Amino acid sequence: MNELVSPTPPTGPTVGVIGGGQLARMMQPAAVALGLHLRVFSASPQDCANQVIPDVVLGQVDDVEAVLGFARGCDVITFEHEHVPAEVLERLVQTGIPVRPGPQALLYAQDKGEMRARLSALGLPCPAWRLVATGAEAAQFAAETGWPIVLKATRGGYDGRGVWVVQDEAAAGRVAAEAAERGVKLLAEAAVPFVRELSAQVARSPHGQAVAYPVVQTVQREGICREVYAPAPGVDEDAALEAQRIALTIAKELEVTGMLAVELFQTADGALWINELAMRPHNSGHWSIDGSLTSQFENHLRAVLDLPLGAPDPHAPLAVMANVIGLDLPDLYPAYLHCLARDPGLKIHTYGKAVKAGRKIGHVTVLGADLDDCLERARHAAAYLRGEIDE
Repeated sequence: MNELVSPTPPTGPTVGVIGGGQLARMMQPAAVALGLHLRVFSASPQDCANQVIPDVVLGQVDDVEAVLGFARGCDVITFEHEHVPAEVLERLVQTGIPVRPGPQALLYAQDKGEMRARLSALGLPCPAWRLVATGAEAAQFAAETGWPIVLKATRGGYDGRGVWVVQDEAAAGRVAAEAAERGVKLLAEAAVPFVRELSAQVARSPHGQAVAYPVVQTVQREGICREVYAPAPGVDEDAALEAQRIALTIAKELEVTGMLAVELFQTADGALWINELAMRPHNSGHWSIDGSLTSQFENHLRAVLDLPLGAPDPHAPLAVMANVIGLDLPDLYPAYLHCLARDPGLKIHTYGKAVKAGRKIGHVTVLGADLDDCLERARHAAAYLRGEIDE
């Protein structure tokens, strides 16, 4: 006679993760290895983390009572996105359950104006910036920096959304008018003539232990990260150390707990300029799942629980990660099998998400010593998974 088996109650600490996307999903293997239990606060039954994490609470992040109910029984609360309202974060803190990173740090990932003000006060390298509300104010700023300028929504933008490169006052006026209609505040920044984009990732624990991952190069198209090279080729040791110093300084001064990604521009003269911050695991660190001794997801969990942090050292001289950006494909799995058969050295991660144009549905990682070889293999697999090639 068949019997139903009740799962054994978890014995390790419970980490509550607000957000049910692929970042929460990719925390689960690390949690299993560490003997932890994950509980996910998910906006939709279709969120991809729900496929692999059985303890799911459905609700919206602006519903204070739903979030507080989710938090009960958790040993610590963390996040896979920054879109939790400040008042909800403050109520969470009042429960006495550790919230990591805390509201005082998350503010600077949520609001680009606050971030620029704080980082500038710390003497860290930021492009010239100013809060603006009209096309005329943007033009006054551009009179000092030159056109074009970059306008950003201070809150809510990601993957290229909420960012506009404008060439003149008329274009700036159109963006400002639309932003005002939607109640969106705008940040104006000088356009940085960068030659490459970099990301410096660090993990920091509550008692101040910190580790720095190799600085990576990211390749963006249409505001979406397409490829990551770890470590960044062509970046000298001094620049890499400076990027890590910037990230470690931000983590300490802003009291970040968990993973911090600092996205940077590098100009032709080698100078570094801070672009964005993310206080969670980040797309630029997905290579670390297969490419480093301790992945960003494991170190994020270690950090929020104040466990000793793991070594971020790479397994190979080079890792290349290529994102799989969805097209209208009916079924990803046959393409996945083909890629593994053609190149058994690939590491392919699929996110269990419905395939839609422009959506990140997975990534491919290749380890090796030759950049051209790794790039060719990663790009071929990503293109096949997208349905762009058939061999």
